[in-house]
Amino acid sequence: MVALDCERDRALELARMLAGRARWVKVGMTLYYAEGPAIVRALKELGFDVFVDLKFHDIPHQVEGAARAAAAAGADLLTAHGLGSAAMLAAARAGAGQAAGPGGRARVIAVTILTSMDVDALASIGVDAPVEQEVERLARLAFGAGMDGIVCSPFEAARMRELMGPDALIVCPGVRPAGAARGDQCRVATPAEALSRGASHIVIGRPITEAPDPLAAFDEIATSLEGVTGSAPGPAIAADDTSQLR
Repeated sequence: MVALDCERDRALELARMLAGRARWVKVGMTLYYAEGPAIVRALKELGFDVFVDLKFHDIPHQVEGAARAAAAAGADLLTAHGLGSAAMLAAARAGAGQAAGPGGRARVIAVTILTSMDVDALASIGVDAPVEQEVERLARLAFGAGMDGIVCSPFEAARMRELMGPDALIVCPGVRPAGAARGDQCRVATPAEALSRGASHIVIGRPITEAPDPLAAFDEIATSLEGVTGSAPGPAIAADDTSQLR
């Protein structure tokens, strides 16, 4: 998933460059707040699946409406913050379902702990727990609320795959090719490491979009993933049966 965290003209330039090579693009707050639903429609017209990453976190009523609106714009995948409670996550899924079209509803995944955060950052907001423990707690909450998967760093991906089974979406930002600058990310891994640990999707932005030749950077990453297989998943479980989570 190529993160288009830039202004509209550059985002569309990059998208046209990557059309036919990349399947997914990510629209985050920077682009969506500037352009609104129109940018999602424009990217869909170019043939992409669109991940609208707005990290909904509000009262359930507001989140339900936000998810419905984003899904109606054409989003294929949405995010909500796991910290918003099971009721809020369930509302996000309900909103996405209300906008379902002939191809089904947009899928919704829960953000666990941002990849820019480490144990010290957690402690600063009153969470006295290792990052891995807090990610697992929020993943269990999300799965019980009917989420299609989670967002986590590559460091937690293997445990999340074991926990959530083969069908869950495990989306990993904080992915950097070897030698690339970390930027504001703390918990990072290479693309091959993220996939081999169980990620279903990896999100890469600046190493591609800020490269001198973005298409060459994308192709180099794609080539590095040839032959990489994910870690062996655990058994599939029903979203409403959290007793089976291991």
